[in-house]
Amino acid sequence: MKEWEVIFADQKGEPTTLLLTAEQRPSDEEAARAIRTKLFPLLDELDLNDFQDRSQSPTARWLKEQSGVTISDIRELP
Repeated sequence: MKEWEVIFADQKGEPTTLLLTAEQRPSDEEAARAIRTKLFPLLDELDLNDFQDRSQSPTARWLKEQSGVTISDIRELP
């Protein structure tokens, strides 16, 4: 398994990192779900049906629209 560093701007606009372990590069949606779990653990099971089939990354979209959290990069750690 490889380690991936997800770099994102948190609610305050400050750069923050989160480490993920996966065989392949996580998608923006997978990274957004991990970020949501870290920042909003009570919302981990949030129903995003309003965005389903209308957005490729409903969790990433929700994070950006509701909290101002944006993913800037996902890169493999050496």
